[in-house]
Amino acid sequence: MNGQAASHRGGDDIVQRHREPVDVHLILRRGGKVLLSRRAGDTYASGLLHMPSGHLDGDFEDVVAGLVREAEEELGIIIRPADVRVALVMQHRSPKGHNRTGWFFEVTRWFGVPRIAEPDRCSQLDWFALRDLPDDMVAYCRAGLEAYRDGHSFALHLQEPDDPIVYDANGPSRLHPLPTRAPEPYAVLGEQLGTFAEQTIGPLKGATDASWAREASRVWRLTGRDSGSWFLKVHQGPKFHQREVGALREWAPALGADRAPQLVAADPEQLAVIVTALPGRVLHGADLSMAAWQSVYRQLGQLLRALHLGEPPMMAQALGGLAKLERHLAAADGLLEPGEETLVRSLALHLPRVPPVPHGRRHGDVQRRNLLLDDHGTLALIDWERAEIGPLVSDFVRIADTWIDAPELEAALFDGYGRMLSPDEAQALKGLSALDALSGIQYGATHGDPELVERGHRTLHRLRKEA
Repeated sequence: MNGQAASHRGGDDIVQRHREPVDVHLILRRGGKVLLSRRAGDTYASGLLHMPSGHLDGDFEDVVAGLVREAEEELGIIIRPADVRVALVMQHRSPKGHNRTGWFFEVTRWFGVPRIAEPDRCSQLDWFALRDLPDDMVAYCRAGLEAYRDGHSFALHLQEPDDPIVYDANGPSRLHPLPTRAPEPYAVLGEQLGTFAEQTIGPLKGATDASWAREASRVWRLTGRDSGSWFLKVHQGPKFHQREVGALREWAPALGADRAPQLVAADPEQLAVIVTALPGRVLHGADLSMAAWQSVYRQLGQLLRALHLGEPPMMAQALGGLAKLERHLAAADGLLEPGEETLVRSLALHLPRVPPVPHGRRHGDVQRRNLLLDDHGTLALIDWERAEIGPLVSDFVRIADTWIDAPELEAALFDGYGRMLSPDEAQALKGLSALDALSGIQYGATHGDPELVERGHRTLHRLRKEA
């Protein structure tokens, strides 16, 4: 059908009908990175990078089924149709004048490890930063990723006869995003949440899904009909709801103005909250200079100091999730690498022998995805649903992995914090980190969250290196 046309008779004239093939493209996400493969062999654009992709088989294969099939054939991974999200539909015209429609799908949950399953068609498979894509890509693919990255749902990519197949950074852009109509807020939120939102902030102009790519994440960015924006969040259980509501009411104000969201309203029956939308970007996957990162970590230390000193700490043993050790080890059977189970047991079972350490107000989930940096370089701490009284040192568990090869960041954080960890806190941090890593590996594998699994292995690698 490529370049061909069917015809039918309209009155006395022959009308040429436009027909074109359909492509499916896989945007496999791992944080701020996407998976690209280098085409090889006797094929179109051989030697250039492209997303895993393909055509539909036969007249009865739909685009989702085609994507799932291509992922297994090219990468050896299994994707559930329910985890496929439409990202972009784009009409493309090649330099030779051939037209096609590309369906681009975002997937963040899958089973298995991507590998080169068709070596005769692929010579390289690697992860690339979505914000810093390589130049040696098929122009069609690059245009689709740029449109997706910039938040567009529909686009045209119409090349001219002299245009190259490869992306040309200095050439004219052939990408033309198409505007779309925003869905009605009530269609997005549902009647009950929509009513709660409008009772709180007034008439809504829009509601955009801002959830993390996880089963239990339900977050929307709300815009008012007049002005202003907020976030609406539905918690996965009463405990998370109570934690976040309490922390935003009583603890977060100690950090200072605009250093944490403000609670606007809470609905305990729907487990929902509405909070202010702070300016800035989330630092998960961000690319900053070392000086900028040092400033971030120094500010983070200052914020944690303000939180931890919100009330006098008490001394207690840091046991963390020790009671769940055997259950989590059983759930992680077959998932741990050689030596990891022994390492986890050794560090976790040492916790009862560590002397008491300070306990008090803690955020409970300090990692880059919960750090927000505005255009003036001011840092804020978001997502307080795990905040509760506990060992203060546990707030360093998840952020510690980020300074494995950057001791300057560790130094900057504790400079802002005002003190280094005591020897007892440092020992407790190892045991708590091992338990957190184990929990992440077994939970991530069960719930199809490969990033959480990888973070757990990364933590255990750090602990083994430190040992």
